[in-house]
Amino acid sequence: MKTFAQKLEKYADLAVNVGANVQRGQEVIIKAPVDAAELVRIVTEKAYEAGAKRVFFNWTDDRLDHLRLKYAAEDVLRDYPAWKAAGLETLVQRGAACIDIRTPGIGITDGIDPHKLAVDQQTEWKALNTYYDYRMSDRVSWTILIYPTVRWAKKMFPGKIRELAMKDLWNVIFKMTRIDLEDPIQAWKDHQKNLADKRSVLNRKKYRKLHYQAPGTDLEIAFDPAAHWDGGASINSRGTRFVANIPTEEVYTLPMKTGVNGTVTSTKPLNYGGTLIEKLSLTFRDGRIVQANAEKGQDVIRHLIDTDEGSHYLGEVALVPNDSPISQSGLIFYTTLFDENASCHLAIGKAYPTCLDGGAEMSGKELEAHGANNSLIHVDFMIGSGRLNIDGQTETGAWEAVFRNGVWAL
Repeated sequence: MKTFAQKLEKYADLAVNVGANVQRGQEVIIKAPVDAAELVRIVTEKAYEAGAKRVFFNWTDDRLDHLRLKYAAEDVLRDYPAWKAAGLETLVQRGAACIDIRTPGIGITDGIDPHKLAVDQQTEWKALNTYYDYRMSDRVSWTILIYPTVRWAKKMFPGKIRELAMKDLWNVIFKMTRIDLEDPIQAWKDHQKNLADKRSVLNRKKYRKLHYQAPGTDLEIAFDPAAHWDGGASINSRGTRFVANIPTEEVYTLPMKTGVNGTVTSTKPLNYGGTLIEKLSLTFRDGRIVQANAEKGQDVIRHLIDTDEGSHYLGEVALVPNDSPISQSGLIFYTTLFDENASCHLAIGKAYPTCLDGGAEMSGKELEAHGANNSLIHVDFMIGSGRLNIDGQTETGAWEAVFRNGVWAL
């Protein structure tokens, strides 16, 4: 039986050697909340052991962010520190690996004007557009993992004292990321092969369209002939393999920007910047969102969709079976990193250029010509359930089952 300290070390090892796959002589950027300092120290040591040249730190704090959002004037929120954006751009241009350690930020936006929140987030997206573009186009290695907080643990395990809630949450995280297994690194290699097999099947099928049907959902999505499915490990511009999300259970691609029609309804809450958006329903016509409703978080989703022109369209289509380990846990995690890997999902905003043949080398106009959406944002929302059926249209025009009752039918 591994101790907590041993599991935490394995978690850090996974982040460095599978997630970011840090190479000798490479610089590393760690973005993390101050609450995760213990894990950051272990990740840093693992990075240096892997041969990192230097590790840089980008610290965050939910409570300090809440105070800034509460008291700062709007003109201040519109002014992102130029030195910080320039520093991050310089590092990724030099090939730095990016390791993000995140917390769900539950409650961070309580009492905050949704307009101020939207201004703040749009300011950051604009300032860091180049930095995020390096990541989304896989020019650098990047990975995201989660760190628990007491507030999150208490929400997931209500009624338990903080110590027991945190213990249960850590155990779930270790299980969902395969840290509880005897050899987590080998388990991840095996898992990546399984995802690669599903990806290969979909790429051989080369579906023209997918048709989604479920309660509140009747949606058709078309694809450009150059689109392909990715999932599991990615490869950066220097040929290094990495895993962007820990955990990951998805295979994904990009839709044709103007090829989305119908209505889709979310099946899990979306935690967006600390605000929960629940029972989201979106209607599309020729790709564009023409109607958006949410039982909770209506103002936030409205501001999100109005970020720019591209935020009115989809950028990602992802398939995750309802029998994935995260889904089978029966838990709602209130964080996209986990919930998107329990459920089929879509993303509003920017598409991954790497999901087009040769897309990483395409210009903006070339990407647009292949139906790839561009936006400052990329926000996933979950639509999968045990009642979701998906059919795919083959190149001959015939339709066949892809998902039945939430699981693979291929």
